[in-house]
Amino acid sequence: MTQLRSLHQAPTLLVPEKVLLPEGAQTGHAVLVDDGRILAVGPLAEVDAQARSLLTDANAADPIPGATANPADPIPSADRAPAEPVRIDLPGRLLMPGFIDAHHHLTQTFGKSLVFGEPSEIFQRVWVPMESNMDAEAIDVATRLAAWESLRGGFTTVTDAGTRSSVDVSAISDVTTDVGLRCVLGVICNDLGGGVRTSTVAEVVAAAERHLSRWDAESLVHPSLAVSIPEVASDEALVAITRLAREAGVPFQAHLNEHIVAVERSLISGGERPLERLARLGALGPELLAAHATLLTPREIRLLRDSGGAIAYNPVASSWKGNAVAPALLMHELGMRIGLGTDGTRSDAFRLLDAAETAQRLTGGMDVIDSSAGGGWTWLEQGLRGGADAVGLGGQIGEISPGARADLLVLNIDTPEFVPSWDVPWELVRLANRDQIEAVIVDGKLRLEHGWPVDWDGREFLERAKDVSRRVVENSPITRIDPNAADHRARWMAEHGTAPANTPWNGGTASVNAPWNGSPTSANAPRNSGTTSARDDF
Repeated sequence: MTQLRSLHQAPTLLVPEKVLLPEGAQTGHAVLVDDGRILAVGPLAEVDAQARSLLTDANAADPIPGATANPADPIPSADRAPAEPVRIDLPGRLLMPGFIDAHHHLTQTFGKSLVFGEPSEIFQRVWVPMESNMDAEAIDVATRLAAWESLRGGFTTVTDAGTRSSVDVSAISDVTTDVGLRCVLGVICNDLGGGVRTSTVAEVVAAAERHLSRWDAESLVHPSLAVSIPEVASDEALVAITRLAREAGVPFQAHLNEHIVAVERSLISGGERPLERLARLGALGPELLAAHATLLTPREIRLLRDSGGAIAYNPVASSWKGNAVAPALLMHELGMRIGLGTDGTRSDAFRLLDAAETAQRLTGGMDVIDSSAGGGWTWLEQGLRGGADAVGLGGQIGEISPGARADLLVLNIDTPEFVPSWDVPWELVRLANRDQIEAVIVDGKLRLEHGWPVDWDGREFLERAKDVSRRVVENSPITRIDPNAADHRARWMAEHGTAPANTPWNGGTASVNAPWNGSPTSANAPRNSGTTSARDDF
């Protein structure tokens, strides 16, 4: 793959064994890439014959950035004959679009393995205490770690729902840009907390407007507005932020109808469910990117469909710590817009595809003897073009087509998993794994080779990440409800009388930094009382 390191330096004709197009994997095809974009895709002979004229047209339409006319030069730069494209053959490889993660929390990566087995609304016990304790260095390291993992897992775009830390969001965008990950970057627009106003609507609107206007020069950063959940935004703020997002044509992100307790709080406080409140306010529309949407009534599904809003379907999050699974296959059949998200759980696109299909098969397909549960292609589509549409970048990413950004993966398909190969789309859903990803390309530039960065020292960074993550976790008042795997085993062994328990478990809560002995939580990790409102922690 070393040939691909110069991809961004000259027009390049990529000739893989197969190219993944929306209609399936095609053989004998080539893809012409120049200046971060895909210029052409089709049968090799046709693309090769058109390459020179296409490059001439591209040069005329997009002159060299920063170039100025020279009166002494009789040939304008846009009219110069283009160089012949460099040809790179990729035998035994599949060239496919990079995946889109429609819902992520990049700054939470230090705690992702601390929430295993935890009941819902872990933000109160893990995310808020941890992110509130993260300084600029910690945000930098956590974001780089998460961005690298996303690229390794085949994601070339992630949608960040906003950080709860006090740093400016540029601390996130600086890192994702440096790493080479495309980012739909959310800024949180909450104006309530703990049942009281924390900002004025004017302050929230001003901050949102600044966010929308500051990224025009950044090709890998796309702004988005967000509220954590609807209950932490006033009616006035929800209306104002929705209007701004709608006018700017950017996503408005919100965790929506994810947990039972959040739905019940909304019913108790206002007599309506979270999505019903958005509908009443006119805050349902094509700009909405609803994360999770797992607890929707038939009426709410209809309201969301009719509004044109999009859903980030997060099956791994549902499995690990959710209350339900979104009816994604039903939503798909109803023509709703759906992307796949990790929610920061595990940034492995192929395992996400498998989880998306499996969750629908287990929660609905088996009951009605639907063995296909989407036929494989549905989940691949939602991870690619569906995700691009959901995050506001339809036609620009998630597909190999003329004019799209060159966000690409090179997969080794000369492997036992793909020999023999009869159905590439479904094989990608059920059989592929991230170890097959040999190259990750974003905006026409090689970012990873065999999982490792090509222009910064990944191994040195990992040592730094270990130190910084340890410091953050040890100094954060994180509370876990469930014991870790070793303590689970010790308890099971003790109950079954097969071995003495090394660490007896007697119930209760414990700090992540305290021994699991059933004693009260340590002083630096106060246990949330049963009367605390979740809004206190947003």
